[in-house]
Amino acid sequence: MSTRRARLLILCKTYPSPSSQYVETSCVAAMEATGQLVRLYPVPFRLMHDEAQFKKWQWIEADIEKARKDRRPESHQIRVDNLQVSGEVLPTANDWAARRVWLDRLHLHTAFADLDHARVRHGATLGLLKPAEIVSLEIEPARNADWTDDERAKLLQAQNQGSLFAEAEQDIKMLKRVPFDFYYRYLDPSGAEWRHKISDWEAGALYWNVVRSHREDWQIPFREKLGRQLLNNDLMFLMGTLHRFPEQWLIVSLIYPPKRLQQSLL
Repeated sequence: MSTRRARLLILCKTYPSPSSQYVETSCVAAMEATGQLVRLYPVPFRLMHDEAQFKKWQWIEADIEKARKDRRPESHQIRVDNLQVSGEVLPTANDWAARRVWLDRLHLHTAFADLDHARVRHGATLGLLKPAEIVSLEIEPARNADWTDDERAKLLQAQNQGSLFAEAEQDIKMLKRVPFDFYYRYLDPSGAEWRHKISDWEAGALYWNVVRSHREDWQIPFREKLGRQLLNNDLMFLMGTLHRFPEQWLIVSLIYPPKRLQQSLL
């Protein structure tokens, strides 16, 4: 398959998970200027040099090609050894004006059934969804509170990954597993109720931050952020399917611009 140079706006980084080949990886979702969504996997993000690390809402340039072992149409392999970060993170000033320019190029689903229909009919496995109403933020203990022996072994592999990491010693702390799973239960305009797991890196990072600051009371600030503050914004979900379970959708990224003011009809 042919490799091409692509300019991509990062929309998503999922919380890292152990990988037998790359020690640990994240799934990254991005968009091209045309509005085409692209999945980049695997990305050994924490092992990448500082100059190659990127943030959400930041443009990158990289060589990509269609993934050979992943039939999802959006899935691409990325060469991280020549990845270039292009410019600063798009600002949130003026009600996300710089971000809205690009966000408005994506097709916005208002019903999960329509998004899943696009998967069945067209093979789409990434999509933007706007819930009509959030019913609840649900927090449940994860099936495993810590890594399994196999997962831990993967994380403890030698972290020198050849030419990409040979120039510098990699001092990567052991990745901590989030011992809870987070879900949004929500309604679509028809009143149908849905429940999907949140796998956004931001949710995992928020968990560890509030555990450090509030210890056993961590749910109070966590729910304040995800269960109240974000609901005051124009909350959207970037949804994605699992490779091994292509019919199962996750919330891979939370996108939350301020609500647009209603235009007066007068």
